[in-house]
Amino acid sequence: MDVNGSTERPSQRIADALRERIRTGELRAGDRLPTQAELAETYGVERGAVRQALRLLKRDGLLGEASRGRPPEIAAPHRALRDPRQPGPAAVTLSDHLRAACEQPYVRIDAVCFTAETLMEALHSVRLHAQAGRVRPDSVELRCLLPDPELTPAFPVPVDGDPEKAAEIHRELAAQRTSQARVIDLTMRRIRAESGIDARAVLRLLPFTPPVKLFVLNGRVALLGYYRVGRHTKHLPSGEAEVYDAWGKQSLLFRFEGEAAGRDTAFVEQSQIWFDALWETIAGESTLT
Repeated sequence: MDVNGSTERPSQRIADALRERIRTGELRAGDRLPTQAELAETYGVERGAVRQALRLLKRDGLLGEASRGRPPEIAAPHRALRDPRQPGPAAVTLSDHLRAACEQPYVRIDAVCFTAETLMEALHSVRLHAQAGRVRPDSVELRCLLPDPELTPAFPVPVDGDPEKAAEIHRELAAQRTSQARVIDLTMRRIRAESGIDARAVLRLLPFTPPVKLFVLNGRVALLGYYRVGRHTKHLPSGEAEVYDAWGKQSLLFRFEGEAAGRDTAFVEQSQIWFDALWETIAGESTLT
């Protein structure tokens, strides 16, 4: 799956994502990776891409040897000391803050995003922490707003406006979004089955393409990131196409804390009001899962 317009090889993208988890301490020395089947499902790729990603990590000395029938262990974590108030890449920051949010007994995650890739990976990290007993909330409730896959997206779109290319991109994006929504639903079911946490997800569909991603955690913290729109070459089944597309996974997430007073408090409150208004009015029911 070519997510968010990425032109990276799938194996490299997976290796980079796992490196970030190791670097930030989400995966620690002695932790075992998920199985190849689980990683393939999480990232929406074939197992061959997962195997290549694991070879890259082993080459870099980050993985130990895999024992028979069991995934390899993390050999060398590299935890970066980072101020949580400073903006960081979305894929890293969201995982950090979801783990912190899950230290509360009742967790509510409200999300607005263009695709669910960053959220999908962050929820998978919650699953790993729950498996290891590092977080143990009583419940995790996720409400997620995604663009309606039936509507024409604002991006990605072909630069030349070719309607056939646009239709092909639209079909690919709709399939990607459906796949990610199902992974989110499955991840929450697995958290519930494996850890006994009442984890549930509800998705609704927006009648527009959001240019930003927003996460409100427990009504106390808001994380905001901007999708970066640019031009690049996209690989389609029918050939290459020049498109305008957006990147979100490496965009910076800015953190606002509701208990910090001043503008932060107002931003968190208004973000929650905005989300609730979309959820209760123009958002439609989803059949993606």
